[in-house]
Amino acid sequence: MPIHYGGLPCKIRELKEIAEDYGLLLIEDAAESIGASVNNQKVGSFGDAAMFSFCGNKVITTGEGGIIVTNSGEVYERLKLIRSHGRLEFEPYFMSIKTPDYITLGYNWRISSITAALGISQMKKLDKAIELRRRNAEYLTSKLSRISEVKVVDPPQGYFHVYQMYTIRVRGGRKVRDALKSHLANKGIITKVYFEPVHLTHFYRKKFGYKGGELPVTEKLSGEVLTLPLYPTMTVNEMNYIIRSIEEFFQEQGG
Repeated sequence: MPIHYGGLPCKIRELKEIAEDYGLLLIEDAAESIGASVNNQKVGSFGDAAMFSFCGNKVITTGEGGIIVTNSGEVYERLKLIRSHGRLEFEPYFMSIKTPDYITLGYNWRISSITAALGISQMKKLDKAIELRRRNAEYLTSKLSRISEVKVVDPPQGYFHVYQMYTIRVRGGRKVRDALKSHLANKGIITKVYFEPVHLTHFYRKKFGYKGGELPVTEKLSGEVLTLPLYPTMTVNEMNYIIRSIEEFFQEQGG
């Protein structure tokens, strides 16, 4: 279950080859990356199934929830059961007089008609939203790439990034990254760390005894990443304020 992080596709073609070689299911976590592609092939179309999130901070939104896509009839029928109490349905539930039958364990995971309608209307705006995100991301990258202490994203050739998040890496590591995060918060700029290693959160530490060091690359990268504000209607003045604030921080550090 590979993740297309923050709007940028992962090495999905290579992972697809591995899945095919070993007869594995390939499920794409495309929650953050609707509209992204590799050599013009959209994420979500490589695996056996894929999910997209419509949470409030995603490229398009229904407020909460999301969708799953698949080319498998078997997966499709199974998902319909899981989403609606394990109930077997051959016609709309509220338009049927038949006694329903529950054939497996299921849940109440149905999207409402109102939020689905919102999602359909948002789909019509998807390309424009992505265009605006990419424009703003290009501006941030052009300015932030001049700061030696910051590493900006550099998508591989043929990878189409939709910038659901704009994440930089701070070369000084966790201590400097956290100081930058605090500095920006004092300026009224809220940044986030997506994501801290899940194995070091309370549940996994308690359940499995993790203490740190088990996933050194993950732990190193998580201490460097910082996601800056980015949204379609962001103005040049707002972006310049973020850029100046970051420059100011590193100038003070150097002084």
